[in-house]
Amino acid sequence: MTERELLGIFSANIKHYRALFKWSQAELAEKVDISINFLSDIETGKKWASPTTMVKFADVFHVEVYEFFKPENILPDKDNSIIQKYTDDIFMEISRIRDTYLNRLA
Repeated sequence: MTERELLGIFSANIKHYRALFKWSQAELAEKVDISINFLSDIETGKKWASPTTMVKFADVFHVEVYEFFKPENILPDKDNSIIQKYTDDIFMEISRIRDTYLNRLA
């Protein structure tokens, strides 16, 4: 596999996960603290994300970084993601409750 092919897999997977979450580029860019133009360059395979940005993507998508390097045909399908959606909703609620609790402790 070439670096270009690996970048293509990474780019397609970032776009795939963004579509699963139904986020616009602007929404995802804000969540990972990058510009929309840079996100567009990542999704079109023009630029690599830094390791720090890859970790931010993994955090917002609730996956491990290595998931971005799997061929697209083994990623969750949009039509088969109802379980994932509810899992994500539960995770988001748990995170919200945790953050509220931690803020009260501070």
